[in-house]
Amino acid sequence: MQPTLNAAVSVTELGVDFGNFKAVNQVSFSVAPGEIFGFLGANGAGKTTTIRVLCGLLIPTRGTVTVAGIPYLSEESADRIKEKVGYMSQKFTLYNDLTVAENLNFTASLRKLERTYYLKRKKELFDFITFDKPESTMVKDLPGGMKQQVSLAASMLHNPEIIFLDEPTAGVTSAAREKFWSLIKSLAKNGKTIFVTSHYMDEVEQCDRIALMRSGELIALDSPKGLKESTFPHPLYELTPKRKIPYSEIEALRSPDYFDSFQAYGLRFHASPRTAQSWNEFLMRYSEDFDSQIIQPTLEDVFIRLVEGQNR
Repeated sequence: MQPTLNAAVSVTELGVDFGNFKAVNQVSFSVAPGEIFGFLGANGAGKTTTIRVLCGLLIPTRGTVTVAGIPYLSEESADRIKEKVGYMSQKFTLYNDLTVAENLNFTASLRKLERTYYLKRKKELFDFITFDKPESTMVKDLPGGMKQQVSLAASMLHNPEIIFLDEPTAGVTSAAREKFWSLIKSLAKNGKTIFVTSHYMDEVEQCDRIALMRSGELIALDSPKGLKESTFPHPLYELTPKRKIPYSEIEALRSPDYFDSFQAYGLRFHASPRTAQSWNEFLMRYSEDFDSQIIQPTLEDVFIRLVEGQNR
């Protein structure tokens, strides 16, 4: 795979080793300018390592990486990449024992921003996030959702082309998450490229495309709709037990005799029959044990099957 021309991010056969451990192995993808790109995987899947490379913080062992048109070739190119990207995480972006103004002043000094530009940019960002509290407010006194919005502003002071958001809404209210995602969409409409990780599947639904990582490898990449269709080409059913079913019987249903996928969801199960015939055979044998209804797969179904499912 050759690097993608005019891509905001282009990764070709990326590999990162720590000793004999391959943290990232043969990963290739590209992200278009203005795209909201979801990057998902279980803990230890290689997401953070990949993001560190893309932010110019870690030199890859193998492969080709281009960020904002800059090939990652050396420490010098890494410094140029850092000027083009912004990074925000749930933790460590802001200091709780400093005021809002002190946090932004500190970030501006790290970025070596000229003061006139910084003051103008700060006002633009406060208007963008509709921040209406005094700048002298201690960060620890901000509501969780507002703290995340100020964190976003801090990550964007230098007007980066690409913004990396690592679990940006963890621990905030649903209303705050909704507000934050409206800001993300506005940024994308204005041409910013958004690279986001999240464990909230309702948030991930709003991404243009989603990459799934497992054990250091890229296992799927498509739109939310495309991932659902390719992961569940056959109907998906929700099965509700009519009685307490022994564990041994549940494990027997996980065999490929009946289903391609059979996963627990609370007290119910989501099951994708292998064939129409296998579904009919299941009904003939277990109709007295389960109520069933056909359902539309969600991204949570996709994630569980591909990343956390059986034999993973």
